[in-house]
Amino acid sequence: MMDERFPIGKFAYKENMTESWIQELEVLPSLLNETVKKLNDMQLDTPYRDGGWTIRQVVHHIADSHLNAYTRFKLALTEENPVIKPYEEAAWAELADYQLPVDVSLKMIKLLHNRLVVLLRSLNEEQLNKTFIHPDSGEVKVKENIGIYAWHGKHHLAHITNLCNKNSW
Repeated sequence: MMDERFPIGKFAYKENMTESWIQELEVLPSLLNETVKKLNDMQLDTPYRDGGWTIRQVVHHIADSHLNAYTRFKLALTEENPVIKPYEEAAWAELADYQLPVDVSLKMIKLLHNRLVVLLRSLNEEQLNKTFIHPDSGEVKVKENIGIYAWHGKHHLAHITNLCNKNSW
């Protein structure tokens, strides 16, 4: 039986996947938009699993998370092995802006990913091997972080699509 928390499994780093991951980041905004645009407020406010976030919270979380990732890329590329600041994702999901229409975050994700993809495609091997320190997970290479966020987008998109399929939406 599939673990609803990890519908595509956990992230596993693989060498030489950078361009493929960047392509996944490039298409995520349109896939996400196509998946949620037909949903009404009741559907958007349905948790993807018992004890999980609502679809609305997931969409807003993707925007927040990928904005943090963009900042982490920039820090790693412009500073020497910076220590990044984690954030309390669950607490952020309880703030008032997570009740906004999903269109707000869908637009943000689209624009953010436009910039992110241009930045990532411009990197050379030396830049891809630059690192930052995450206080919880240690040293992370830029190229690994590309994979983490490609996985992250697909992971949450699968939460949404699985719920839609389960409920025939």
